[in-house]
Amino acid sequence: MRLASALALLVLIALTVPAAAQAPARGQDAQQPIEISADSLEVKQNQNLAVFRGNVDAVQGAFRLRANEVLVHYRPGQGGTSNISRIDATGKVRFETATETAQGETGVYDVVEQVVVLTGDVRLTQDKNVLRGDRLTLNLQTGESRIEGPSRVKGLFQPQKKGT
Repeated sequence: MRLASALALLVLIALTVPAAAQAPARGQDAQQPIEISADSLEVKQNQNLAVFRGNVDAVQGAFRLRANEVLVHYRPGQGGTSNISRIDATGKVRFETATETAQGETGVYDVVEQVVVLTGDVRLTQDKNVLRGDRLTLNLQTGESRIEGPSRVKGLFQPQKKGT
């Protein structure tokens, strides 16, 4: 039965996100599969939960999520398929796109809504520009982001040199 659970999870990971999800901005294809690798995997089938631990690396198209631990919440679908609904990450969370890197202590990726929320000593980097705060919300559908406190938000912006 454990082998069946592991195989079911592998099929789950290979599945795309729900078809109802809109295609987000910035070139991300929400219909691409989410591939996850880690040092270990525990499947809690009765909770619709997969727990990846140790050097977790999750990739969907141009997006990459890295963390010490990742919990993948899924919903059973028709015909024995499943859809990933949410991914929770803890420990050195790092979310990367082709142009930005966001880091924090914890992160939640709402796959259905296409929203990533990072909390705890958040740092958003784009080229040499850096923003720091306590909470970062990235809307992958609209391309909008918001960084906030309760402490003050800090930014460092590097002007481009002429001729570059």
